[in-house]
Amino acid sequence: MKLSFPEALATSILLATATSVCAEPAKFEVDEEHFSMSFEIMHIGYAPVMGMFRDIEGQFEYNEETGELNSGKLVFKASSVFTNHDKRDDHLRKPDFLDASKYPEITFVVSDFEKTGDNTGVVTGDLTLLGQTRPVDVNVTLNKAAEYPIGHEDYTLGISAEAVINRSDWGMTYGLENGLVGDEVRLRFGFEAIKDSGWF
Repeated sequence: MKLSFPEALATSILLATATSVCAEPAKFEVDEEHFSMSFEIMHIGYAPVMGMFRDIEGQFEYNEETGELNSGKLVFKASSVFTNHDKRDDHLRKPDFLDASKYPEITFVVSDFEKTGDNTGVVTGDLTLLGQTRPVDVNVTLNKAAEYPIGHEDYTLGISAEAVINRSDWGMTYGLENGLVGDEVRLRFGFEAIKDSGWF
């Protein structure tokens, strides 16, 4: 059946509108109860010290249909650093390392995203630490995307990620000269992010 010009135009507009609606990015909130972030750094060449930040929040906008990560931000409270050793944790909060009283937050703001596979990609973002901002690439894997089977039952993404940075790039040089503390820091993330239902 041949459509008249007005009918064809109306159909095109409807299709374009439907495509636009389907392609809209969704907002996701990081579930603080299901967020793990660890770091590893070598101690005098013997073994890596492993730690984490226990106070984290974040959100991002992601379009599953197009695979585009439109925006995102993670915030780590510097004072929440934890390595299971009180004296060391107190030192990490001092100016030698995180200087938590002067710089209470460590932030990562998404600037770009490139898909590398069906469920993998590289997130590029700006990491602000000790008042300095540098770009960082983070390898991410989408483990699962589905309605949550228990509890809140909202649509949820499960994500793993990792990156490697040199702390000296942000001016954190304590222990480098005498080899007490390594420069390379390995970061690993595992978290769930809940889709904003739009009800609140």
